[in-house]
Amino acid sequence: MSAEFALEGHDLVKYFPSGSSRFLGRPTSNVRAVDGVSFSVRTGSTLGVVGESGCGKSTLARVATRLIEPTSGRVLLDGVDITRASGAELRVARRKIQMIFQDPYSSLNPRHSVGQIIGAPLQVQKISPAQGEKRRVQELMELVGLNPEHYNRYPHEFSGGQRQRIGIARALVLDPSIIVADEPVSALDVSIQAQILNLLEGLQRDLGLSYVFIAHDLSVVRHIADDVAVMYLGKIVETGPADVVYNAPAHPYTKALLSAVPVANPARRGDHERIRLTGDVPSPVDPPSGCRFRTRCWLATDLCAAQEPVLTRDASGRSVACHFPLESV
Repeated sequence: MSAEFALEGHDLVKYFPSGSSRFLGRPTSNVRAVDGVSFSVRTGSTLGVVGESGCGKSTLARVATRLIEPTSGRVLLDGVDITRASGAELRVARRKIQMIFQDPYSSLNPRHSVGQIIGAPLQVQKISPAQGEKRRVQELMELVGLNPEHYNRYPHEFSGGQRQRIGIARALVLDPSIIVADEPVSALDVSIQAQILNLLEGLQRDLGLSYVFIAHDLSVVRHIADDVAVMYLGKIVETGPADVVYNAPAHPYTKALLSAVPVANPARRGDHERIRLTGDVPSPVDPPSGCRFRTRCWLATDLCAAQEPVLTRDASGRSVACHFPLESV
């Protein structure tokens, strides 16, 4: 059993059937949502996964948590392969890995009280806390900043930030070791985002949690992540320590993403170069040959169309999939 990594993915692939034959009604193509992705989350740390909408981040989250089945590849939880786990084995594995969803309202059952929502995983797992289910739920409500006396209230009686705290409490009720957060603050006001991020950081420090934090807002990920993986059209194009990736991006796509982050200091805006990518994101049904970013890249050559770059690790611990990484240009 691995002590270094809480969660690992090896060559994960997820294709969704698309289109249908007029005569046979069978799928004629596949949407390559996740196409050969490998990642690792160090125990007690946060891996941030960033990229444009449609790049496969949320699909990767659902494959990693076994909410959907991978087409191929392996998922290791604390060093144990859970890819083929089913029934009782999968139920036990899910005590260790939980998920926080993007929309803090649609992920909560409006017909259930907060106490029922947070306590539901205990009933599914047939776990009876020593202090009783109600007391356990109220302890978690207090831990995430909710009033324990609101145990019998319903989701519509809470604000968006409070609803997300309910979702966090539900994810914590089984004492997991890793939490996958799929855009947990993107639906919230900016002032509330900071509160939720600070809450997640405090919980990680106090409970020893590991996170996979998915977002399209790079400034949010910079605040919370120890390591960063940048996805484009179903593949990871750059990954490494957050400070290395943010301070010296090696992939042109990462450079373009970072250039779009607003600069708060007016004195520095004149030095900020904004890179505007031309063209649309290609279809994941029929991605370009070679490097998938080449159709929008200002460094692309014939080599980029003929040969797909592989993730290559450098001395800083960063890996980049590019024939012409920026530090060499």
